[in-house]
Amino acid sequence: MKSLIQREFDFMGKRRIAFAISAAMLLASVVSMLLLGLNLGLDFTGGTLVEVRFATAPALETVRQALEGAGFQDVAVQTFGASTEVLIRLQQAFEAGVGDQIVGLLQDAGNDVSLVRAEFVGAQVGDQLRDQSGMGMLVALGIVMLYVAARFQYKFAVGALLALLHDVIIVVGAFALFGFEFDLTVLAAILAVIGYSLNDTIVVYDRIRENIRKSRIDDMPTIFNESINQTLSRTLATSGTTLLVLLALVVLGGDMIHYFAVALILGVVVGTFSSIYVAAALLLPLKLQREDLIPAKKEDPEAEELP
Repeated sequence: MKSLIQREFDFMGKRRIAFAISAAMLLASVVSMLLLGLNLGLDFTGGTLVEVRFATAPALETVRQALEGAGFQDVAVQTFGASTEVLIRLQQAFEAGVGDQIVGLLQDAGNDVSLVRAEFVGAQVGDQLRDQSGMGMLVALGIVMLYVAARFQYKFAVGALLALLHDVIIVVGAFALFGFEFDLTVLAAILAVIGYSLNDTIVVYDRIRENIRKSRIDDMPTIFNESINQTLSRTLATSGTTLLVLLALVVLGGDMIHYFAVALILGVVVGTFSSIYVAAALLLPLKLQREDLIPAKKEDPEAEELP
C-alpha cells in the first residue's frame, strides 16, 4: 500500500472546486475589510502607552480586567521583556497623570508595582509606517513578478503574482473578519508570508518547467499533477515543521507575538494551498504550452536539399 506522499493525487482534476473555494475566501475577505475594517493597533491609531514593573509576574488577564473595571476602554496588556515588565496600551488620548492613575489602581488591587514610563504615541507615526510598509509591499510584489518572469516565463509571473495577492488578501481579511488586532508585527508577518509562499511556488514551478522540457506529451494537467506530486513530500515536510514552531509561539510566545504567529499560521496554510491551486492551476487558463519554454527551431533558409 502506498503511503500518503507516494500516492498520485489528481490535483488539476479538482481545480474548479479549488477555484470556487478561493473565490469564496477572497469574497469573504474583501467584504470583511470593507464592512468591518481592520482592528488597528496602537502603532497605527495612536494612543497612550504605559509601562509598569511588578515585583512578581502578574496575571495579565487580571490586570486587564482591573483596568477595564475602572473605566479604561480598548486596553491591551502584554509582557515586555521580563515577565514582571508589563506594557499597557490604551487607544485614547494621553492625559497627564494617567501613568500614576494606573499604578495607583493596580496598587489598590494588592499589587507591588511601579511606573516605568507613560507616553503618547501619535497616529502620524502610524500613518507614515503604514504608507511606507504598503509601498514596500507593492515594490516587493513588483520585484517578484520581474524575477519570476526572467527566470521562467511571463505566464509563470502572472500566476505567482496572483497567488501572492490571494494569500495577502485572505490573511488580512481573516484579521478583519475575526477582529484580531492588526499592528506592525502582523504587517511584518504578512511580508514573511509573501516570501514563504513565493518559495513554495518557485519549487513547484521549477519542477513543472523541468517536466515540460523532458516530457514527450502535451497534456499539461498530467504534467502539472506529476510535478506537484513529486514536490508534495517536500511541501508537507516544510509546512508541517513550520506550523509546529508557529503553534508553539502561539501557545508559549506571549501576547507580544501572538498575532504575529497567528498571521504566519494563516499564511502558511493559505500559501501551501495557493502554490498548488492558484499559482500552478492558473497556468492552465493562461494556456501555458511547451512552446513557451522550448522555442521552435528556426529553419535555415539557406540550407539546400541534398540531391
